[in-house]
Amino acid sequence: MKGSLIELSRRVLSVPNNIVNGRLYCSLPSPSSLPPNNKLFVAGLSWSVDEKSLNDAFSSFGQVTEVRIMYDKETGRSRGFGFVYFSKDVEASCAKDAMDGKAFLGRPLRVSFALEKVRGAPVVVPRLTGTGNADRKTR
Repeated sequence: MKGSLIELSRRVLSVPNNIVNGRLYCSLPSPSSLPPNNKLFVAGLSWSVDEKSLNDAFSSFGQVTEVRIMYDKETGRSRGFGFVYFSKDVEASCAKDAMDGKAFLGRPLRVSFALEKVRGAPVVVPRLTGTGNADRKTR
């Protein structure tokens, strides 16, 4: 079966634009570059986006198992981000590569692999050195 999958991936990658039967394919990532999970963080969503439209946008890359858009508790309006869950890591990776930076309902999407939330633990966000407030004086 492994040989047939490799042959199928070669055929898919030789098709122009990697579109087969209405489904968009990308090259398979190497095992070392696979994401830690199959959950994507999607930011830059328009307020008019709902779960169905987001599901439709990402389902061309594989089986979407769940879509969650985060809403403001007080206004009920979208907070502009959500999560898309895929059944396979490879599908999530393809969707991330294809959709990051693409316009969706008039706004560019920012797509990345979601970090696992650990309750009670601080979230460490890496900072780039040498950028930003280089000429700001400390007090």
